[in-house]
Amino acid sequence: MESTAGSSLYPSHRCKTLHLVRHAQGIHNVAGEKNHDAYFSEELFDAYLTPLGWQQVDNLHKHVRESGLSEGIDLVIVSPLLRTMQTAVGVFGGEGYAEGIDAPPLMVANAGNSDRSAISSLNCPPFIAVELCREHFVWPATPDNDKLFF
Repeated sequence: MESTAGSSLYPSHRCKTLHLVRHAQGIHNVAGEKNHDAYFSEELFDAYLTPLGWQQVDNLHKHVRESGLSEGIDLVIVSPLLRTMQTAVGVFGGEGYAEGIDAPPLMVANAGNSDRSAISSLNCPPFIAVELCREHFVWPATPDNDKLFF
């Protein structure tokens, strides 16, 4: 079957584009590089971003704005883990939050041991945190790997 240019089973005006973004570097990543068992530490389960992670967020935020990707985003779906919410809000959120503006902050100042200013919800897409988006342990263990994620 030959296709012609511009024809598709699903016309683009009826489709949504999905962009997947992994969280920036979290403190669990740093600890896990030193000792892989740290990835399974309860203390690091809801890890926050490192300073390098925030640099990664800033770089992606800049790219998303400069490339025009931010103009076509209808919804941001994120895991409820702190590191993923920090990444999503930092990349897709509004600019710095200021008292007196008529929009709540997406992130308060210094959230999750960061030295970051509050981030505004003004001029950004809606956000929703979905439990099914976060990583989970898979049990039972296999002979090749005693702990797995999906």
